[in-house]
Amino acid sequence: MKYCPECKADMTEQVIDEVDRLACESDDCNYVVWGNPTPVVAGIVEYQGKIVMAHNVAWPKEFFSVITGFLEMGEDPAEAMVRETKEELNLEVVSQSLVGAYGFEQMNQVIIAYHLVAEGEIKLNDELDAYNLVEKQDIKPWDMGTGLALKDYLASLN
Repeated sequence: MKYCPECKADMTEQVIDEVDRLACESDDCNYVVWGNPTPVVAGIVEYQGKIVMAHNVAWPKEFFSVITGFLEMGEDPAEAMVRETKEELNLEVVSQSLVGAYGFEQMNQVIIAYHLVAEGEIKLNDELDAYNLVEKQDIKPWDMGTGLALKDYLASLN
């Protein structure tokens, strides 16, 4: 960003709160690019006793993950996950519980993760092109993002 969206003055790197941040150079303007993380919801969707692992059309072919989506303004995170489950999988949520909240620094996101039990018939939306139903004991969580939620969810089963 070259110019301030508030006053049109130049934007410059400045140390604010001991962090380098992009900020308006005008003394009359207080605009700062804070770079706050984006809130994301993630759903460990249980369907017919297995976990739905889905493939997003934008991902490498071998990568499958849980259902995720952006939290919309004014939306409750739990309701957002119910919405995302319906939009992406066409499934109805019958029960839901919070798994936890996780920082995902690589994507500048905060992930609010839920375990959901859902029913109906899976019909993928245009964001997804494949899914697998995976036995819980066969899930191998990864060490960042939604993988941390999967790790905590699986640990809670023991």
